[in-house]
Amino acid sequence: MYPALAVVAALREQAEVLWVGGRGGMEEQLVPRDGLRFEAIPAAGVHGVGLRALPGNVYQLVKGYRAARGIVRAYQPEAMLFTGGYVGVAVALAGSGVPKVSYVPDLNPGLALQVTTRLSEAVAVTAPASRQGYGPRRVIVTGYPTRPELVPIEAEQARRNLGLDPDRRVVLAFGGSQGARSINEALWLALPGILGMAQVIHITGELDWPRVEGVRAELPERLREAYHPYSYLHTEMGSALAAADLAISRAGAATLGEYPLYGLPAILVPYPHAWRYQATNAQYLAAQGGAVVLDDKTLARNLLPSVRGLLQDPVRLHRMAEAMSGLATPGAAEEIASEVARAALSGPATGSSSPNPGFPAESTPGASRGASSPAGEPE
Repeated sequence: MYPALAVVAALREQAEVLWVGGRGGMEEQLVPRDGLRFEAIPAAGVHGVGLRALPGNVYQLVKGYRAARGIVRAYQPEAMLFTGGYVGVAVALAGSGVPKVSYVPDLNPGLALQVTTRLSEAVAVTAPASRQGYGPRRVIVTGYPTRPELVPIEAEQARRNLGLDPDRRVVLAFGGSQGARSINEALWLALPGILGMAQVIHITGELDWPRVEGVRAELPERLREAYHPYSYLHTEMGSALAAADLAISRAGAATLGEYPLYGLPAILVPYPHAWRYQATNAQYLAAQGGAVVLDDKTLARNLLPSVRGLLQDPVRLHRMAEAMSGLATPGAAEEIASEVARAALSGPATGSSSPNPGFPAESTPGASRGASSPAGEPE
């Protein structure tokens, strides 16, 4: 969702944008906040869902395709942008003849993006290591498009914004938009030891938020004020990233863009049920020198020693920060937006009827007049 929002922001001056997303998803609440038109259609995953759920999910995809056909006919997009998610497959199939651009946030595309990239004239990727495997399509390396509101500021100011001690180190821990129970559990186990070295910003996700009060009550009083839990951060996320000396998180695609933007070293814990894309992301950042990778199964045992080792080695932590900063690509959103505009100007794909003039829409999957239609990405 966030890469698509970043590209939409770059397109807003030159395109009318429609965001097509999954019914009941988080984007249904967040996207309209940015003043974007939003259409929801049925969607469901088919990879790794189990045989019992598969028939129902396939049926939802068929319903989504029918709904997408109606949206495409009514909206007449000139281009589409896809950034992941099964809604994008339905929209891409419904938009036969409309020029398409796919952006692959992770180093390896998920199943939905494997489909939409085959239907796209151009594919944008995050890193040079991802250029292969797209056949004759135009492939451009853009980097990861970060949200416009993520603007690096001084750590001291960011800490004041969040009510932190500006002179103490900060560890940021989170598991993605829904949280991550294994990271939460491991952090709570290690919390007394970490709080002796640093302040902790902990984004728990909504599911584990009810446990926070009990965790805080069990902390020694001298450590309690250094623990700063949140169920979720949206507009304040930039301050959290700028305030931190070290992050502990999953290895979703955002780590490839947001951590480099802030020069933030990380301990990455790939989600074990996310096919291989999180593991690949984490290994890439570790190979570049910006991250340490821990296994989810042994996280509870290894988290505290890993945090302690990094915080007690400022030279290594500084080198990791420099390595992360070296991967930053601040112009990625504008470059992808330019590619979408190029697609809109190129006219309909060969062998299909031409849509009416206009720019396409953006979203998790979407269609838009003269812009694009993004598709949301998994964790």
